[in-house]
Amino acid sequence: MRKRGQLLLAALLGMVFALAPASPDEIARLGKLMDWKAGQTIADVGAGAGEIGLAAAKVVGERGRVYLTELDEQKTKDLQAEVGARGLRNVVVLQAAEKQTNLPTACCDAIVLRRVYHHLTAPKEMNGSLLQSLKVGGKLAVIDFPPRKWLSESDPVPGVPANRGGHGIPEKILVEELQGAGFVVERVLQDWPEESYCVMARKDEVKKQ
Repeated sequence: MRKRGQLLLAALLGMVFALAPASPDEIARLGKLMDWKAGQTIADVGAGAGEIGLAAAKVVGERGRVYLTELDEQKTKDLQAEVGARGLRNVVVLQAAEKQTNLPTACCDAIVLRRVYHHLTAPKEMNGSLLQSLKVGGKLAVIDFPPRKWLSESDPVPGVPANRGGHGIPEKILVEELQGAGFVVERVLQDWPEESYCVMARKDEVKKQ
């Protein structure tokens, strides 16, 4: 009975952790690191409530564009409703796929994934799609967290590769997978909020196949 109660509490804490939106400070730091500018095209992949992409839309302005993508159909509909309610003409909501971003080829100056990567069931294919979606020199930011045992027991992620070690992903594995796809990993910031890390990478002129 006690074990069941502990798992239930862990599950509730896990939901709060997983659904916690990015704070304004976190978004501002991300925008500075990625050098968001007016006129750029930015994608928030696995956008959730869309707080990162919606903030980016203010920066890129009318000449720019922001893509919000979601795998979950209801979240996609919610994002479409939010964008419509705000009357944002520079934001496009797309339904993502398991192995594809569904973004146009070479469309983006920057792509962000926040607490999304460890959910990918086909990381090799998705990394290839992310690379394809970036312009040459385009930047990728992947924010994620190391495996948490308490979160793994209460909220395992089905279908992901076995080397994740639980709910989350080791930084070393994430970096290796990005490099294997052809990304140039420039830096890893360990001091990200909520015991997360941020991997900064770019699409180089010469791509690995």
